[in-house]
Amino acid sequence: MTQNLPKNLSQNLSQNLHLITLNVNGLRSSLQKGLLVWLEGIAPDIVLLQEVRAEPCPEVFAEIGYHSYFMPAQKKGYSGVAILSKQKPQSVHYGLGLEEFDLEGRVIRLEFEDFQVISVYMPSGTSSSERIVYKSTFQDAFYSHVQKLLEPNGSGKPIILGGDFNIAHQQIDLKNWKSNVKNSGFLPEERFWMTQFLELGLLDTQRYLLGEQAEYTWWSQRGQAFNTNVGWRIDYQCCSSEWQPVSHQVWREPRFSDHAPLGVVYRRL
Repeated sequence: MTQNLPKNLSQNLSQNLHLITLNVNGLRSSLQKGLLVWLEGIAPDIVLLQEVRAEPCPEVFAEIGYHSYFMPAQKKGYSGVAILSKQKPQSVHYGLGLEEFDLEGRVIRLEFEDFQVISVYMPSGTSSSERIVYKSTFQDAFYSHVQKLLEPNGSGKPIILGGDFNIAHQQIDLKNWKSNVKNSGFLPEERFWMTQFLELGLLDTQRYLLGEQAEYTWWSQRGQAFNTNVGWRIDYQCCSSEWQPVSHQVWREPRFSDHAPLGVVYRRL
């Protein structure tokens, strides 16, 4: 579903773009932990949210100067994605156009005059073998969706996409990789899909900026995983070749959920 919006004639985003992605693990909970005040202080241009698990509440983010757009799941208190933007987009595109995925509220895209952004929340396959199959099917659909957007006869606009992929791509992307090779999130077929996805012409911005340095964005709430930094890198920002990532940051504190916010500053080439 697509919603066309009136064009904002006031200004374009600056040459540098600061974008943050965060799985909030429940928007109400993260707001109670100070998310709104934190965002107002950091003041990114665009924020991608996943696992919102709440009905649309644009008035909340309007208080700190953001337009906000939500793709909730049909099931209350489950899944859901959103995008906040300082600038009003030209149009909003909800979902993949496939009911089995759109009912779970997993993709939303904002289109601006000369670029577009996507927030994605990929399924987790940890609960059952059926969900592993669902995750694989979603990945194929999302791959095709992004592939079409990147084609010359697609949208024709540079892309930045981010969110919770529920995949650690390489061994460096999780602390205990040897004990997780048979677990969803680090399955060979999931990692292979991630390689193919990036080969569409997308840059894994965090890995590009980190080189061979390990850095995580999610920690299990069991035991002392966060305190001992036994984590996974499953949150990503990826961009097409028209963008140059120049810096990034993962905020371990304050903690809004079991994921950390991942921020990237881009320069338009």
